[in-house]
Amino acid sequence: MAETHHGTLGEQAAFQLANVTKTPPQYGAITPRWLVRLLDWKPLEAGTLRVNKVRDEKSVEVLCDQKDEHDVPASHVNYEEKPREYTLSSITTVLDVQTRVSDLYSSPFDQIKEQLRLTIETVKERQESELVNNGNYGLLKNVPASQRISTRKGAPTPDDLDDLLTKVWKEPSFFLAHPRAIAAFGRECTRRGVPPPTVTLFGNPFLTWRGIPLIPTDKLLVDGKTKADAGKSNILLLRVGEKKQGVIGMFQPGLPGEQTPGLSVRFMGINRQGIGQYLISLYCSAAVLTDDAIAVLENVDVGNYHDYK
Repeated sequence: MAETHHGTLGEQAAFQLANVTKTPPQYGAITPRWLVRLLDWKPLEAGTLRVNKVRDEKSVEVLCDQKDEHDVPASHVNYEEKPREYTLSSITTVLDVQTRVSDLYSSPFDQIKEQLRLTIETVKERQESELVNNGNYGLLKNVPASQRISTRKGAPTPDDLDDLLTKVWKEPSFFLAHPRAIAAFGRECTRRGVPPPTVTLFGNPFLTWRGIPLIPTDKLLVDGKTKADAGKSNILLLRVGEKKQGVIGMFQPGLPGEQTPGLSVRFMGINRQGIGQYLISLYCSAAVLTDDAIAVLENVDVGNYHDYK
């Protein structure tokens, strides 16, 4: 039994007078948001983008001949008569901060600054989620039927990703998948004895397949919650960049109170209850410029494991 010495300063009592080192609020919902970093972003002054496409890619006739007596065919390029238009979508919220709280309790960390930082992080997480899942401009919604394939047996195999590469074979940029889907693909590679190599981007290692990095995001959701159904997801393959006729992101430039491209913070004033209000707005959208810029592997089973001898 420990011996107690009376009359000495106890640790708990001493702690009352001691300074402690504090950290800013740690927010576990923050992710790297690789998709936002890897997209090519285009400013939209008017808030709308019209994507003009060629209607008949085989309408131009050309002549290849070693003799000059043949007539040169006359041709022209047809355009779609009703091209799709993308309008920027807004993600907004109002932050309320009681001025008494911010006045009295802003040391060592500014309460308003930290509240704004965490709220902006939440808005940016929602931005990435909308880029993937939005019912209008989300990437999953805008994969053409001809660019959708399904796994052969459920688990994502090297063969499945090879098939996906045949759909986006012109300068593919990256795969996009849930971390569990990437892990499931890694297990299939391990089983076959072909561990995928890694590449370093932004100072971080990423698994690759055929030299194309597999970028993780938790915004590609996994369905299925029971033990019998461990869950299924999708794996996207993208070509990004306007010059490559790929997938692009769009934002509104020159906003009042602009913090980062497309995101603004504006002070709305203090109401009669002494609450300061800040409007956080983010305007963004995405566009698939050509059909072969994106493809998806569907029915990806993330719960398949193997026993190794």
